Amino acid sequence: MAVTALPIFAQTPIFVVGQTVTTANTAKDGTGTVVLVYTAGVNGSRIDSIKVRSTGTAVATVLRVFINNGAANTTATNNSLYAEATIAATTLSEVAAQVDNLIAMNISLPATYRVYVTIGTTVAAALQVSAVGGDY
Repeated sequence: MAVTALPIFAQTPIFVVGQTVTTANTAKDGTGTVVLVYTAGVNGSRIDSIKVRSTGTAVATVLRVFINNGAANTTATNNSLYAEATIAATTLSEVAAQVDNLIAMNISLPATYRVYVTIGTTVAAALQVSAVGGDY
């Protein structure tokens, strides 16, 4: 993208349809069992928020969000722990809504950077992770 003094705005909205996470990863460096949520576009991207919700009955866990520099996530120095959120235990119900967990990101990512997530405890019902933002 050309350098300019004008402000830039996202050109293409993005909504990542829920990626599912079920398996624990106790590594705090973005290696191990991770789930790719989003890869930034060719001009970079903006991620405004990440929404997490349980798909059924599950134990409590922690969701960790990692920003990866576009290289192999198996190398710890390519990853940065950006955010964490406590996900409460849930019970599937036909009369009460599941709780939404919203993580404010408000971050612009360079081209090819990636957003990965992990959880600290294996859950029986998957956590569904969606991202909202836009590609520049």
